[in-house]
Amino acid sequence: MNDIFEKIKNNRGPLGKYSKEAHGYFAFPKLEGELNNKMIFRGKEVLQWSLNNYLGLANHPEVRKADADAAKEWGLAYPMGARMMSGNTNIHEELEAQLADFEKKQDAILLNYGYQGMVSAIDALVDRNDVIVYDAEAHACILDGVRLHQGKRFVFQHNDMESLKNMLQKATKLVEKTNGAILVITEGVFGMSGNQGNLKEIVALKSQFSFRLFVDDAHGFGTMGPTGAGTGEAQGCQDGVDIYFGTFAKAMASIGGFIASDEQVIEYLRYNMRSQIFAKSMPMPLVIGNLKRLELLKNSPEMRERLWTVAHALQKGFKENGFDIGTTTTQVTPVILNGNIPEATNLIIDLRENYNLFCSIVVYPVVPKGILMLRIIPSATHTMEDVEYTINTFKEVQAKLQHGDYMSESIASIS
Repeated sequence: MNDIFEKIKNNRGPLGKYSKEAHGYFAFPKLEGELNNKMIFRGKEVLQWSLNNYLGLANHPEVRKADADAAKEWGLAYPMGARMMSGNTNIHEELEAQLADFEKKQDAILLNYGYQGMVSAIDALVDRNDVIVYDAEAHACILDGVRLHQGKRFVFQHNDMESLKNMLQKATKLVEKTNGAILVITEGVFGMSGNQGNLKEIVALKSQFSFRLFVDDAHGFGTMGPTGAGTGEAQGCQDGVDIYFGTFAKAMASIGGFIASDEQVIEYLRYNMRSQIFAKSMPMPLVIGNLKRLELLKNSPEMRERLWTVAHALQKGFKENGFDIGTTTTQVTPVILNGNIPEATNLIIDLRENYNLFCSIVVYPVVPKGILMLRIIPSATHTMEDVEYTINTFKEVQAKLQHGDYMSESIASIS
């Protein structure tokens, strides 16, 4: 008989096996100070491109005041208990109503955390007779929700409509036997590549197949579309998005999330989503703070315009200097380089220690072997000077990488 602890010690996972060398620097780093374009890393100021503070709301004075006043008035405990039992308030319901109205849906439900909310919503929406069809590059929260599904699931190639049609044909034949239904799940904005999901094309397939569409728009909520209502609005097909998920953790720089849909669907989720039924209600300061953030998101379009000014300048500069930024059509900006994990660590050390530039690096197994992806997250707090400095820095770093300056047989260590 094996011991679970021995198994864990001998198999730390593809990233966990580097934990001793990585912890505190490459993984679990500590950015300190005011949430802004420049912060403190290991006692030194760095230009950071790693925070999903898209609209710059994290340190907005009205947001800070709303958060502080609400904490002073209500404390962090109220309301006690789950929403269903004793944790509901008029203010929680007001936030839900405003979110539903903003997304042009009948109703909405608050989620304490976006990740667990997505997992639990998928689990609640389908039973063993139903079939899930989902994009191959779907976020981990979708994959974990799909894993809970006791029925059949099919995956279609990323944004490939022919592949989706093939999977829908298979799903249709299956549900005709099980008397089930089909749920298609994709993302509005894919957080690694910056691609938009082909929502309009998926919605158009409803003329050929019977299914409901669930869209995770974590990176699109607040950033995409004329009003910031998301990728469905940007593509002119929000009516065809049956179940819309948004998070407060990106554009709103907060905690939690929501799902907006038809009134009966939301009522069903309120009484069947285990992550909300068995979890304490969202604390009042977060609810009030999120109301203020939503107000600013809706009424201050200049913040979103500033984000896009920075993102377009950054991406234009990268392209003009020969960098591969993939196929992004959103603010998410991947810079794709060739190299191995040891080279990645040396490159990141050089960026942080010698150029005072902090960004996240993505390596295998998130991307294929031999690929390094520097993930740049622009925000409304960044400046054109930040953009120019970053592009010039990347030009120097890429030249070093191509010259072999970062070559190593082992992961670099930091004292």
